Amino acid sequence: MLTERGVKARKRHFDSDIAEVRALDDRPKRTTRLREVARRADLPAERGGLPPRIARYLETASNLPSPCLIVDVDMVEHNYAELVRAIPEAHVFYAVKANPADEVIARLAKLGANFDTASIGEIDLALAHGVDPERLSFGNTIKKQRDIAAAYDRGVRLFAFDSEAELVKLAESAPGAKVFCRILVDCAGAEWPLSRKFGCEIPMAADLLVRAKGLGLDAYGLSFHVGSQQTDLAQFDKAIAQAAGLFADVAKRGLTLRMINVGGGFPSRYHSDVPPIISYGQAIRASLKRHFPETPDIIVEPGRYIVGDAGVITSEVVLVAHKGGSDERRWVYLDVGKFHGLAETMDEAIKYRLLTPHDGTETTPVVLAGPTCDSADILYEKTDYRLPTALKAGDKVLILSTGAYTTTYSSIAFNGMPPLASVCI
Repeated sequence: MLTERGVKARKRHFDSDIAEVRALDDRPKRTTRLREVARRADLPAERGGLPPRIARYLETASNLPSPCLIVDVDMVEHNYAELVRAIPEAHVFYAVKANPADEVIARLAKLGANFDTASIGEIDLALAHGVDPERLSFGNTIKKQRDIAAAYDRGVRLFAFDSEAELVKLAESAPGAKVFCRILVDCAGAEWPLSRKFGCEIPMAADLLVRAKGLGLDAYGLSFHVGSQQTDLAQFDKAIAQAAGLFADVAKRGLTLRMINVGGGFPSRYHSDVPPIISYGQAIRASLKRHFPETPDIIVEPGRYIVGDAGVITSEVVLVAHKGGSDERRWVYLDVGKFHGLAETMDEAIKYRLLTPHDGTETTPVVLAGPTCDSADILYEKTDYRLPTALKAGDKVLILSTGAYTTTYSSIAFNGMPPLASVCI
């Protein structure tokens, strides 16, 4: 016979209705909002497809600049709710850098989200939307001392670090604040892997956390990031196992850590299919149960997963040309490129899906490039992209799943061209 707890657990596992999402802080407004998501969400037939609300908007919109990013904020809310459902124990800190549009921040703030910020500008943005500073993390490990002080004066009490020098700055300008140390972990399996720029080796992290306590800071825990657009679920288990070892190490030295920040890495759907968010939740929760006798506080920092699939860039073909010689591929130049927000095509890492007016007709291989007078402005030359042979200058091309890391990467006026425009619906 099932206990009351067992009945609730079974219902939560099998019932797909988002009404079963339980918010961490149990705020009534947040729970009510999440219950509405499943009834309102208007999703594409397949993940990463053209969102229906954006399709309808494009049918009637006039005088849209090109290129332009359109973001469906209802999909942003849906994705947030799905993540909460997948990892109900976690405190969700949205990575503002992914897309700081006012409409996105406002919607997530109303849902009770927390925010991972990288600068005073992002902190002030969140505060302007009524977010309590207790819901903010200054997650950049490279901060000017005056910015640490400014964040502390604004009420921020959660800070990241990964070096002794940064720790000393925090002790001086954010006395008594909660701090967490970022560790280096393997990024294998990530389409946008991270370098050694952020994080430190685990033995150093242990020493720094012990020192943080000695400096009067609250040594709260640690963080890691397994790489952006991570598709190998096993990487989370490897990192969590390393984190557990660090917890045990510092415990022997008289320090009890209370938090593990598993970062982001949750993917959008680009050229290839990816596991559903529920699989990430299951992998992370199982790993925590395996490696920690008592589960610590959990933080996740999604960015791409929350906004990526909710956005579509509408662009225009500027030129279709041949170069001659043995390479018979057409060069298709769009009015959007690396300098207009598609920076993640660097090394052809992120492979976006495209829609054209001629889909379903004969296709041939192409090289895709942007419009600027810079030879680096080539999107895909090595990857096998094929587009309709009927494609011509003036045709519209939709670039799917571009809601994350596009407007924030767009240059201000390179070659005198305006930055990527954006509309939220």
